[in-house]
Amino acid sequence: MLARKGLLPDGFLLTRLAEDQTPNRRSFRSQRARFITKNGSCNDVFTTMVDLKWHYSLLIFTSAFLCSWMLFAMIWWLLAFAHGDLQPRDPDSDPMVPCVTAIHSFTSAFLFSIEVQVTIGFGGRMVTEECPLAITVLIIQNILGLIINAVMLGCVFMKTAQANRRAETLIFSRNAVIAPRNGRPTFMFRVGDLRKSMIISATVQLQIESGDRKRCFITHNIVIKTTVTAAHLSAGEI
Repeated sequence: MLARKGLLPDGFLLTRLAEDQTPNRRSFRSQRARFITKNGSCNDVFTTMVDLKWHYSLLIFTSAFLCSWMLFAMIWWLLAFAHGDLQPRDPDSDPMVPCVTAIHSFTSAFLFSIEVQVTIGFGGRMVTEECPLAITVLIIQNILGLIINAVMLGCVFMKTAQANRRAETLIFSRNAVIAPRNGRPTFMFRVGDLRKSMIISATVQLQIESGDRKRCFITHNIVIKTTVTAAHLSAGEI
C-alpha cells in the first residue's frame, strides 16, 4: 500500500519481502531447546525434581547436602594443611594463629563444614583474620547452602501443593456437540467436579485435530462448582 502511494520505492518493498522470506537461523536454533515439549512435559530440572517420587527427591537432597559438606570439608582441610595448622607445634615456641581454630584432622574439618553450612555454631571452631581465602570460602559455602535450602523447600512446597489428586475428581462429558448458541455455531462440552468445593479461576484448554488441521481455544476465569459448559464459537469448519 505504501509503495502504491509513492511513499516507498518498489525496490525497497521487494527487498523487504525477500528478507522476510529467508529463514532466520537464530530463531531456528532457539526453537531447538524447549522448556515444554509438544506432549506437555517439561524439560527444566526444577519441574523434573518436583515430578519425582518422594524417595528419589529425598535421596537427591541428602546427596546434595552430603556432597557439599564433603567438598567444603576437603577445602577447609587443604587450607589448614597449606597454612601449616596441621603440623605439630612446640609448646615453647610462639603460638601461630591458624586459619580456622580447632582443626586438627579431616574429621574436624568435616564437622566445621557442617557447622558453617547449617549455621549451628558450637563455638569451638571459627575462622580467624589470618587467611583472607578462608573468609572467601566461608562466604561461598554460606551462599551455596542457602541455594540448596531454597531449592529443597521450593520442591517440597510444590510437591505438597500440586494438583495431581485434584485432577482425578474432574470429569468430562463423553460426547461434544456443535450447536447454535446465541445465533452462532458453538463447540460445547461439559466439565464437572465430583467434590463439593469450588475451583476458582479455572482455565480450560482444548486442542482439536481434524486431519492436518488443528484448532486450539482457551477459556479463562470460570468457576467449577457442579458442572459447567465449555463453549467455543466456531468461526468456520472444525
